[in-house]
Amino acid sequence: MAFAGKKGKKGKEMKRKIYTFILLGMFLHAGVRASEQDTIRLTMKEAIHLAQLQSVDAAVALNELKTAYWEYRTHVADQLPEVSFTATLPSYSKQYSRYQQSDGSYTFVSSNSLGLTGQLSVTQNIALTGGTLSLNSSLDFNRQLGSGAYNEYMSIPVGLTLTQPIFGVNDQKWERRIEPVRYQEAKAAYIESVEHVTISTIGYFFNLLLADENLRIARQNLENADKLYEIAIAKRKIGHISESELMQLKLSALQMKAEVTEAQSNLNANMFQLRAFLGLSEQDYIVPVLPEAIPLFRMIYHDVLEKAHENNKFAKNIRRRQLEADYAVATAKGNRRSINLYATIGYTGKDHTFDAAYQHLRANQVVEVGMTIPILDWGKRRGQVKVAESNRDVVLSQIRQEEINFNQDIFLLVENFNNQAAQLEIAQEADVIAEKRYRTSIETFMIGKIDILDLNDARQSKDDAKQKHIQELYNYWNYYYNIRSLTLYDFINNRTLDADFEEIVRR
Repeated sequence: MAFAGKKGKKGKEMKRKIYTFILLGMFLHAGVRASEQDTIRLTMKEAIHLAQLQSVDAAVALNELKTAYWEYRTHVADQLPEVSFTATLPSYSKQYSRYQQSDGSYTFVSSNSLGLTGQLSVTQNIALTGGTLSLNSSLDFNRQLGSGAYNEYMSIPVGLTLTQPIFGVNDQKWERRIEPVRYQEAKAAYIESVEHVTISTIGYFFNLLLADENLRIARQNLENADKLYEIAIAKRKIGHISESELMQLKLSALQMKAEVTEAQSNLNANMFQLRAFLGLSEQDYIVPVLPEAIPLFRMIYHDVLEKAHENNKFAKNIRRRQLEADYAVATAKGNRRSINLYATIGYTGKDHTFDAAYQHLRANQVVEVGMTIPILDWGKRRGQVKVAESNRDVVLSQIRQEEINFNQDIFLLVENFNNQAAQLEIAQEADVIAEKRYRTSIETFMIGKIDILDLNDARQSKDDAKQKHIQELYNYWNYYYNIRSLTLYDFINNRTLDADFEEIVRR
């Protein structure tokens, strides 16, 4: 009996060695694509770079920046002198027209003439007063055709014209205050849009990464389930497991096969989305690379808040809206009365020859002051002022609430980011432990120490831990880039996000 007992132990030891040998083949890679011709191994940084260059969202952000750039350039050009030339070359007229004679009777006279006109003007807006100053020089030529034809010239060698609103709102002054802020807001909005492209890229990238990992897990689980089922058949023949346990393993293998099909479909869908977003060809097969180096550090809320108020478009947006509300009030007040000054001074000459038209010049002066002062408007203009003031108060109240929400969002993001580092470390450790537990559970199942339920639980824990690890990794980068998009600051390299806007708009 003692000998028989030793022989039984040797038999069990031999079976364990056989099962261990079979186990070595169970953890080979799930499989490789038949063709690697169009395979692209893509890191997260490479995906972000491609998205910022090729994605539709990046193109939209660029076009919005170009629009804001040329609007600002137009505003700057409005402050500079404008030189223009206008001419009529020629004006020919041969017609009859009604003419009243000195005695009050009417007759029809014929007109047969050829005219040429030309004017050169330099116009400058006056930002200090809101007026316009124009320097003009013009020449009119008229040739009377028919019998007794003759030429006549009229020249204005120099003429200075001033158009000036009095007591009204100075539109130019307000535009000089608002437009630079609007352009600064647009530049910050462009960088923020690029960061939003980055955030979207991370979402698509990790979706594909998780789908790829799920497919790898499903294939590995299927391979393990098939091998375990084959081993279970042998164990059933020698009576080491029940028929019910054998059927459970067969059912598990079928479930793993269905999960492989579902995982493959999910991978294809997520790969299509990422390819479309990055502007890649449908022939490209993307293999996402799991980010390895994680810069773990803590952020200080007040430092982050300071960077956000310093760089984010929100601060510029608040300033612009305040200015626009004040501008609306000033416009309503200026519309209560309207007085405009128009003055022209210069010289003019007239003669039958070109040279003589520039000699014996005469003074040419026009001064006009026009005004509109309402006597009875039933409080309409006063009401417009009150409406503008009320709208300004509404804007200021909205701004205060938005500032509270903005600060709160930053606080929550900083808290989540700082906590996420610990969550990521826990998920990494849990992933390693769950993998080891699953391997140990397979070995233990082979020697009959645990049942199929414990094995399935270990497998499910392994899969959940792997998915949790990838999810926590995504959360880490998502929180980081959301903070970057609000602060427009790179906390890893300690620099403000900026761009060469002059170069960008030339693309």
